[in-house]
Amino acid sequence: MIKKERAHFIQTRLSELYPDPPIPLDHKDPYTLLVAVLLSAQCTDLRVNLVTPDLFLLADNPMDMQNKSVESVKEIIRPCGLSPAKSKAIVKLSQILCEKHGAQVPESFESLEELPGVGHKTASVVMSQAFGHPAFPVDTHIHRLAQRWGLTKGKNVTQTEKDLKKLFPITHWNDLHIQMIYYGREFCSARGCDGTVCEICSTCYPRRKKPVLLHKP
Repeated sequence: MIKKERAHFIQTRLSELYPDPPIPLDHKDPYTLLVAVLLSAQCTDLRVNLVTPDLFLLADNPMDMQNKSVESVKEIIRPCGLSPAKSKAIVKLSQILCEKHGAQVPESFESLEELPGVGHKTASVVMSQAFGHPAFPVDTHIHRLAQRWGLTKGKNVTQTEKDLKKLFPITHWNDLHIQMIYYGREFCSARGCDGTVCEICSTCYPRRKKPVLLHKP
């Protein structure tokens, strides 16, 4: 298969497997999604979903969260890792939302990426999943899949994002991001497949015999 053929097969197969993929992080509005995505850095979605009920019981909106102590937030989110930095970011971004954005999550990449603890990937998730704007958030997991499937030779997530956006129709970006996450967890995990085992890997590269060496970001 050439790259475009692989992309078409992957898009079709993922749509068959996950026709209406739910958002992996539990949330009720753009603010709680923003906080959940921030917490998911170097942490599993499952663990985030175990922590956020207690966090949102403490405060589930920026007006309330801005007045909470960093220490109280840190104590709750400790299981997610990086709790000192994440707790400071959550309280500070809540203050900024109240001061600059009327206690609302801004609907723009530029404004989101100005918030503490919010990088391009987090902003992309919020823009796509909270507001429905086309985006293709790429983390290390999607970076790994894209390389195994021959969709990119990028050595970092920035280049991989550009390559995926060129390959797939813009109307499918938001679903594909989530579909890739689910497929990676179920069939093509870091330890469960080395580029030769799962259906997509073996279909795209039926003659591949050696594990894929990844260009890590």
